[in-house]
Amino acid sequence: MKVLTVCLGNICRSPLAEGILAAKAKSAHLNWYVDSAGTSGWHEGEKADSRSREIAKERGLDIEYQRSRKFVVADFDQFDLILVMDSSNYQNVIKLARSDEDRDKVKILLNYSFPRQNRAVPDPYYEGGFGHVYDLIDAACDKVIEQEA
Repeated sequence: MKVLTVCLGNICRSPLAEGILAAKAKSAHLNWYVDSAGTSGWHEGEKADSRSREIAKERGLDIEYQRSRKFVVADFDQFDLILVMDSSNYQNVIKLARSDEDRDKVKILLNYSFPRQNRAVPDPYYEGGFGHVYDLIDAACDKVIEQEA
C-alpha cells in the first residue's frame, strides 16, 4: 500500500502524519510506503517546521529527513490512498483529479476517527498546539491501520 498525506504547506501536519503512519505501519509489519506533500508548494525543498520536528522527536519519531514538496497530478498514479488534513486540502486535491478512480483515493484523515464529520486537523502554523495536532493525527492513524490493512 502506498499512502500520501497532504496539507497546505507540507511542513506541519502532513509531515507528522507521514512519520506517525509510517511508524505504525512498520510496527504492524505492513509493507506500506508513506510520503507527504502540500497543495501550495510554498515551502518546496524545506524541512518540516521546527515545531513539528520537535514534537515528533519528543514522541520518539525522527522526521528530520523529510522535505516539503508540492502535490502533483502524477501522485494519483503513485498512491493508493491520499489522506488530506482538511476540507480545503480536499478541494485542492480533488480539483486535480482526472477520474472517479482518482477522487476515490482522497480521504479526510479525521474521518477515520470521526466518520462523516469532515473534521479538520487544525493547522498549528500560526496558532500552535502541535501536541494536540500530533495526538489527533496519532489516533486517526491507528484507525487507518485498522481499516486499511
